[in-house]
Formats: sequence, structure tokens, C-alpha cells
Amino acid sequence: MRIQGNLFMWLSLFFLIVAGVYGVWSKEPVGTTALFLAFGLSIMIGFYLGFTARRVDVGAQDNKEADVADDSGEVGFFSPHSWQPLALAVGGALAFLGIAVGWWLMYFSAPVLLLGLWGWVFEYYRGENRTQ
Repeated sequence: MRIQGNLFMWLSLFFLIVAGVYGVWSKEPVGTTALFLAFGLSIMIGFYLGFTARRVDVGAQDNKEADVADDSGEVGFFSPHSWQPLALAVGGALAFLGIAVGWWLMYFSAPVLLLGLWGWVFEYYRGENRTQ
């Protein structure tokens, strides 16, 4: 993680320089603001990765003598089946349709979005998948 943290810190320095040069030359506030926001985002990610790299064990990506097989193993748990993303997609589609058609459609999309989000967060706290 240390390499990724350094990469994002250098990227944030690049964004800062580009934002300054772009702001002086173009005098256009929207692009300059976007570049400064990209600087802030990359420095937050770089700081987090550097902060975390000091507190975890050295990974295979930080070892110069490591092989590709050294980084193999269990990545994590991925849900094999879930209907909750479908509910979120329907709720999101209704919400964006509400922007185009009328704001009244948000009254129907908000409960669908909230139920889909609630179901996705607590999917493995109840029912047959509780032990996974």
C-alpha cells in the first residue's frame, strides 16, 4: 500500500501545479475548481493509503523480491446472489425519471431506494444467509 500512497501523493502535487497554471492562464473558475478538487481528493486518498500502510503488515506489492504467487489467497467474501441491487437500480431509475418527468415521482422512488439499501446492508443478518 505504500507504493499506492506515494503514487497518489505525487498525483496530488501534479494536480496542484496544473490547477495553478490552468487558473492563471485560462481565468476560468469551473475547470480550476475541478482541478483543485481533484488535488484534494488525491491527497486524501494518498494520506489514507500511507497512514494505513504504516499500520498493516507489508504486502507482496511492497516487497521487491516477491513473486506473483505471493499475493494469492482469499480476497474476501462476495455475495453469490442478491436481489437488492435490482431494487436499488429500479429506485434510482425512478429517481432520475422524476427529474425529467416531475418531482412528484420522487415520492415513489425514495421508499424503493431506502428499502433496497436497507435490504442490501442487512442482507446477511437474517434468514438463510445469516451464518455467512
